[in-house]
Amino acid sequence: MHPDIERLTAWVHGYVQGVGFRWWTRARALELGLVGHATNHADGRVLVIAEGARTELERLLELLRSGGTPGNVTLVVEHFDAARGGLSGFVER
Repeated sequence: MHPDIERLTAWVHGYVQGVGFRWWTRARALELGLVGHATNHADGRVLVIAEGARTELERLLELLRSGGTPGNVTLVVEHFDAARGGLSGFVER
């Protein structure tokens, strides 16, 4: 694992299911060269897991909070830690 690669875990709250939010997140992540996934949860949140360079992870986080997403994001709770690997591409779940 490359030491400059980190993991972003972001819980996205708001009206973010059934509006193309995961697809939009996937497109932005791929543009930034990130790997990971965006997953709907039963409570209405979307979990975004992404690995890559810290600058690109922070850019994805900015985009998630930008107001330019599908739906309506009301809160993003993030955590950065060491990359764990095992991810390829960026998928919607």
